[in-house]
Amino acid sequence: MATYDLAVLIARFEPVHLGHCAVLEQALSHAPRVLALIGSSERARTPQHPWSFEERAEMIAAALGADAARVTILPLRDHLYNAHRWTAEAQTQVARAAGEGQSIALFCARDVAQVFPQWTRIAVDAPQAPAAKEFRDALFSDARDALRFFEEHAPAPVSDFIARFRQTEAFARLLEEYRVTEADRAAWSCAPFPPVFVTVDAVVAHSGHVLLVERKHHPGRGLWALPGGFVEQDETLRDAAIRELREETAIGLPDAALLAHLRGSSVFDDPQRSLRGRTITNAFFFDFSSGELPKIHSGDDAARARWVPLRDIGPMRTQMFEDHFSILEYFLATP
Repeated sequence: MATYDLAVLIARFEPVHLGHCAVLEQALSHAPRVLALIGSSERARTPQHPWSFEERAEMIAAALGADAARVTILPLRDHLYNAHRWTAEAQTQVARAAGEGQSIALFCARDVAQVFPQWTRIAVDAPQAPAAKEFRDALFSDARDALRFFEEHAPAPVSDFIARFRQTEAFARLLEEYRVTEADRAAWSCAPFPPVFVTVDAVVAHSGHVLLVERKHHPGRGLWALPGGFVEQDETLRDAAIRELREETAIGLPDAALLAHLRGSSVFDDPQRSLRGRTITNAFFFDFSSGELPKIHSGDDAARARWVPLRDIGPMRTQMFEDHFSILEYFLATP
């Protein structure tokens, strides 16, 4: 019997598997309506996040069948370096679905539920699902029986969806990137310890614009990114950021001008931020409040360099490399 007005399930659904279906079934038994918040929505399509919000919503609806009419599906975007913003967005989406004064049952991991004490977390008994990497490896496997993994761990409509997805051009591009990153990781497999890579990024804001580059190579070929790269053995982090900025954009500013407008730096170290492996980046923020935009020209690993108006950054969220949108969000007031 339903005892709550709304049941809320927060998950990434990458893809929808039998564990999700068991939780959704229990949520539907606790409330007449269910809200499914799809995490990591509105991100670039990558081997780590192969499906768009719309595709994952389609999977949920297909898996639910007739019960889909009782389920509202909304996006929940990542804010990797602003936990309060993520919490506020979740609260907003729940309020949008529930209205005021409604009783809420929450179905999610215990650590996630702790930031929503106003809602009642419901413990569920769901089958243990494979890890996300197992689903990714099966998705990109060239084994003859690759789809059998999904037939065993996902409902039939989802397995059918994935079989169709594997025939698309989008999948072909992801497969190419997956193979490149797996080869890179394999090259480090003989290291005595798991490698930790150190990189730098330059966040350059100038007269209402921010400087971005289009990546020329995998990972993230064709996506927009901050100018940056790996630190060399004989340089400081700050010097590395300025070197990478010059190599990728040929920015028409002397070092003295850049250093005079260096407003801060921060470390960005989400453990899952890069498919290349454990990668910690140090971003340096150069802020020029006014003046003519300096000349730029793409080079090195950049296919293009571009001054992007701040108003256009928000809509580019789904075109941004790794966590670079979240880094911009940290330094700039992006929507």
